[in-house]
Amino acid sequence: MNSIATSSPAYALSDRERAVAEKFASGLTYREIGEALFIAPSTVRTHLAAIYDKLGVRNKIALASHFNGPRAAQPGALPSSPDELPVLAIFPIKSLNSEERWHRFAAGLSSDITIDLARYADLPVIAFHTMQALGSKPADFAADGKALGATYIVSGQLRADGRRIRLTIELADALNGISLWSDRFDRPLDDVFRLQDSLTDSVINVLAGCAGAIATVGRNAIRRKPPTSLRAYDLYLLGVEQHNTFSRAGNAEAIRLFSRALELDPTLVRAWIELAYAYSIQSCHGFGGDLMGALESWRAAVENALRLDPMDSCAQTCLGDLMGCLGDFEAADCAYRRAFEYGSNHADTLALLAGSKALVAGDAAEAISLIERAMRLNPLTPPWYFGMQGRILFAAGKHRAAIASLHRSAPDSPNILMFLALAHAAIGEGLEAAGFAARLHTEFPEFSVERFIAGYPVTSPDAVKAIRQAARLAKLR
Repeated sequence: MNSIATSSPAYALSDRERAVAEKFASGLTYREIGEALFIAPSTVRTHLAAIYDKLGVRNKIALASHFNGPRAAQPGALPSSPDELPVLAIFPIKSLNSEERWHRFAAGLSSDITIDLARYADLPVIAFHTMQALGSKPADFAADGKALGATYIVSGQLRADGRRIRLTIELADALNGISLWSDRFDRPLDDVFRLQDSLTDSVINVLAGCAGAIATVGRNAIRRKPPTSLRAYDLYLLGVEQHNTFSRAGNAEAIRLFSRALELDPTLVRAWIELAYAYSIQSCHGFGGDLMGALESWRAAVENALRLDPMDSCAQTCLGDLMGCLGDFEAADCAYRRAFEYGSNHADTLALLAGSKALVAGDAAEAISLIERAMRLNPLTPPWYFGMQGRILFAAGKHRAAIASLHRSAPDSPNILMFLALAHAAIGEGLEAAGFAARLHTEFPEFSVERFIAGYPVTSPDAVKAIRQAARLAKLR
């Protein structure tokens, strides 16, 4: 660890805060920090809120730069401009109950959402202690939004009775106060700490997931901009939309958009991760034909993502899949374990990890549990979750359930067509299987079952056997 210059703002921290910050910056999780310092994970979160406030940082990458120095994805890369990303201001949630315990609960919930939103969304989030001094709602959206440098404002209200608790969350435009999205979360009143975690997880995933409120609002605004004014983050959001079609044209456009975003801001971690996944799709679907070239591009992108943020759970899952493709199953397993450790409450991570568990690691039962948890955490449930669920259910031998899920996924994806053909063939529905096989051969002539197995990768012996047996029945090459 680099020594800290005496002029560094890090000297504003107490000894305990500095220890927490250094360990967080080095990639440890809340639990690992707590175990090392003999404090609870919730206490780690509280310390991090104070650290963010004292150092004037808004996310974990900025925090790490105070201890590790500025990091870049490639030699000579400059840190991004603060204008590259929208900034979130999360006002403390207001308790409508008079009892002091509910005011404390609302404050803890606000702090957790603030810290975890910065962790999972990779967006600048104004420190909780700064927002705490401003009350539960901006007095003047335009003035307060400008003073805070905020793009979006999140506010909420909490009400509890003897049996249930209700949390209402709203996302608003910081310039004019116009409501962009709102939702209500109802939970039974049981263990308070479990309740707090449940509400935090739900809000984070609905706001910050790949199909979440922030991304959706951002894409809608971007479409009104002239192409020449698009920023790195705008291009990233448009790339995610194209990537999630899982089509040949969509994947090619996603690679173009992510690459352009990274030219403008080579430190945009999410763009590196999505670029890595786009090359993984190219690898297993045969888009472009060059398997080794796709694997090398996949490796370069995921390594850049992990160089910037080794704690990113989606990047760790992507690394695990790559290691499986390269035959290093010990490294794959290690990456999957890290992915779960860093993202056990992040729905997108759990959905990705579920597919990897079923086809790479060979644990279909655990995979089903993970995808079901992802869907509970993110009630918005983007279509690709259902595609992932379909392949998991196929691997588990639940073919009719797999067909039902696959029909709710991306209709133009070759792997969806393949699994539909396989599942119908496995239950003796030859006519239906032949229809999907014909579409696959016509629309994706470069696709093959063996290319999918090699490029996904599918390394679970049971999954490989099930796919190949059904492929023979469906007459798929």
